[in-house]
Amino acid sequence: MDAISVNNLSKVYASGKKALDNLSLSVSAGEIFSLLAPNGAGKSTLINILTTFLKPTNGQVSVLGHDVQTQQNSIRAQISCVAQKVSIDNHLSLRENMLFQSRLYKVDRMTANKRMEALIVTFGLKEYEKHKVSVYSGGVKRRLDIAMSMMSYPKILFLDEPTVGMDIESRKAMWEVVKKIKTEFSTTIFLTTHYLEEADLLSDTVCIMKDGHELVQGTPEHLREHTRKNIVQIDLDNPERPQELITQISALPFVEGIRQEQNTIYANTHAAKRDFYALIQFLSDKQISYSAIGVVTPSLDDIFLSLTQKNKGGVLNANL
Repeated sequence: MDAISVNNLSKVYASGKKALDNLSLSVSAGEIFSLLAPNGAGKSTLINILTTFLKPTNGQVSVLGHDVQTQQNSIRAQISCVAQKVSIDNHLSLRENMLFQSRLYKVDRMTANKRMEALIVTFGLKEYEKHKVSVYSGGVKRRLDIAMSMMSYPKILFLDEPTVGMDIESRKAMWEVVKKIKTEFSTTIFLTTHYLEEADLLSDTVCIMKDGHELVQGTPEHLREHTRKNIVQIDLDNPERPQELITQISALPFVEGIRQEQNTIYANTHAAKRDFYALIQFLSDKQISYSAIGVVTPSLDDIFLSLTQKNKGGVLNANL
């Protein structure tokens, strides 16, 4: 069963800007669905339509079987959305914030208290009750923000870049929270993220979109199969001028794109097993030292690069 169904969705603003262009996607009930896209691709517009804040120009969109244009109240009662900006009130306690959220959804006091106790435990918030909300770290505030949104026990939870700006430890803690929401509450999660490793680790389904329409949708494993390109990985010995080297490799006629991760370069080529030897010869001719070189299976980063880059030789920094 589809929790969300989008067919040939278009959105054109009064200014004439087309934010969505015949977009189609589907989200199965109970899954974690990740939407990946460059800035300006239409992610925010799509979420605003799915959460009934915007009306589409054309197309059919249903959420939990309800039409977004004619059955907004039925949808709003069963969803919750966590925006990029934390929405907790620093003047209220942890529990007061959660109870206030429950009142917005008209949850009775007894039910709200039971849910609150369960969510405090699930999200690891018990130890923070004795502290003022205003002194919580960004990661803890985000956990509380999501716990508040779960007070209505929504069937679909929209998470708009929930880990943006977090350090790696806080991000890992948030990943565990997201997994628990799925497994313990059977909630469908619609996640937007700029972190490709996040989508790879969490998602049942990933959709990559650009310029208002989908490029590909499937499991992370399927997306790796979707691209036939293999990748040549080059581990460099602390290059003094990595950008110069990247420019030189990008200019090779068989290289379609490059991704850099610290001292490792990943080159998209026409036929990696053949071009592997040409790259070895290139490095030898340029007297560039390296510790390892080999053909590897494309990662989600590489797939994203190959599908979204506009110009040959584009560089994607994986440490976003």
